[in-house]
Amino acid sequence: MENKIAIIGGGNLGTAIAEGLINSGFVLPEQLMVTKRNPKTLVALKEKGVVVGHDNVAAVAFANYVILAIKPFQIKEVLEQLQPYLHPEKHVLVSVVTGVWMQDIQHIVGTNFPIFRAMPNTAIAIAQSMTCICGINNTTEQVTYLESLFNQLGKTVVIEEKLMDAATVLAASGTAFALRYIRADIQAGIEIGFSASVASLIAAQTVKGAAELLLQRNTHPEQEIDKVTTPKGCTIAGLNEMEHQGFSSSLIKGIVASYKKIIGGM
Repeated sequence: MENKIAIIGGGNLGTAIAEGLINSGFVLPEQLMVTKRNPKTLVALKEKGVVVGHDNVAAVAFANYVILAIKPFQIKEVLEQLQPYLHPEKHVLVSVVTGVWMQDIQHIVGTNFPIFRAMPNTAIAIAQSMTCICGINNTTEQVTYLESLFNQLGKTVVIEEKLMDAATVLAASGTAFALRYIRADIQAGIEIGFSASVASLIAAQTVKGAAELLLQRNTHPEQEIDKVTTPKGCTIAGLNEMEHQGFSSSLIKGIVASYKKIIGGM
């Protein structure tokens, strides 16, 4: 069966998903429907051939994969509206709603539906997200399809739902942590002589290149660090000073503090 996708919620996240799937060629525009209370703001998608509208029930009738990209406070109202029109044999529900667990969805629609929970980060806007997904009542084919879907928008990993809070810290909050490092790198670059624009370019591209080394070579960071640290060299001097000042420990403590916050431990 030819899969069709409905995205309930055409805000920033829903629109980014739609554009990424179309631009990658994963789906044809006519295989995709996006709904929003004010569909006039979806004119760019409509011009590309995407079906747009405000009728969520029509979207469910249109598609077999239903992506919920709404606000957490809307989830109950929307699911209760859709529940009479959802069928476990036809529909796969995919929630990208922050803080909503699969059992919360089951409580409204029933326990026999294939359900996924997906947690992308803000880099989905440029198809470079790190998306963590988990599911229940899923077939292998459905898991493979959803992995392929989110791989059009970056990279994807399947995890257990109990790790979703940790994934939020590492992948979503992690974007802010990485950007804070880059900001400090830029400030240091200015202090040692670069203009702000040149320092920004050097810092951002250097971090991007370092990340690509790990992703493409599947190596450990220390393996790549060893390649640029020579005896008595400037790199090891800088690394050692950072560690003396608590660089690694402060980063680890920050991630753990964020995790404790998200699980209500602080």
